[in-house]
Amino acid sequence: MNTSALPATMRAISQDTFGGPEVLKEVRLPVPAPGPGRILVRVRASGLNPTDWKHRAAPAFLGEPPFVLGWDVSGTVVATGLGVTLFRPGDEVFGMLPHPYGVGAHAEYAVGPTRAFARKPAALDHVHAAALPLAGLTAWQALVDVAGVGPGDRVLVHAAAGGVGHLAVQIAKARGAHVTGTASGAHHALLRDLGADELIDYRRTDFAAGLAGLDVVLDPIGGDYRTRSLPLLRPGGTLVSLQPHGTEELAAAARAAGVRGEVMIVEADHAGMNALADLASTGHLRPVIAATHPLSEAATAHAAGERGGRAGKLVLVMD
Repeated sequence: MNTSALPATMRAISQDTFGGPEVLKEVRLPVPAPGPGRILVRVRASGLNPTDWKHRAAPAFLGEPPFVLGWDVSGTVVATGLGVTLFRPGDEVFGMLPHPYGVGAHAEYAVGPTRAFARKPAALDHVHAAALPLAGLTAWQALVDVAGVGPGDRVLVHAAAGGVGHLAVQIAKARGAHVTGTASGAHHALLRDLGADELIDYRRTDFAAGLAGLDVVLDPIGGDYRTRSLPLLRPGGTLVSLQPHGTEELAAAARAAGVRGEVMIVEADHAGMNALADLASTGHLRPVIAATHPLSEAATAHAAGERGGRAGKLVLVMD
């Protein structure tokens, strides 16, 4: 490891207390050093996800602040720790710092385990690559690892225009599934372009009316969306919820309906990152960028994310 050419400090977005976007502030922190099996990445862009503003607002997995949020990384390797053979300084990589505890991407440099990263596809610039890791891995793990989506499966994706949803639509299509999505009418044209076969405007239509015999439901929303979706599944079908609560209640309701209900939290995943990279390289996965904000405007980006209503992902850029 040679970090002699690196600056001693870096810009980062931190907070000293929980609260609204106004608690976020730009600070200078020491540039971290990569330990054994870890790499130091100069962050070029970093995605924003609902888990960011939830952890900013209230106690969750990270304990008390201060802390630097951010899990999505796209950038350039600048130093490697002992035993690292997968990457070298100068390699362009993207990945997700281990969720939920491995935060720190909303800074000019970030350290993470080597195998939390993959080589950035040449087809993606850093902004689009930064939009993929957490949301893409969530969709991949839910649809492929948990639900085993394959050719001919009928898949319902709720919040299909959201960060996870618009990627899930594309992943399910790449797996040969027939995909129905719920989204406001304003986003239907985009989702058709991404491959959705059927679309339901949840503001005008009860999504549960007319649907039956589904193989898989992906639900990022929770609440009554879970209970209303269970009867739409065929016997033995799978609902994957991305809301980490009500696990026992979902399992009991799923058993009563003769289906499978799972609550999932995304994990760092080298194989999954490579799968996303392959899909992006072959044109089967295109992250949609709702907006970009410079690092100094992290609070503005958080506020925009919490307001919702946009398709795709928000991304912070460092330069």
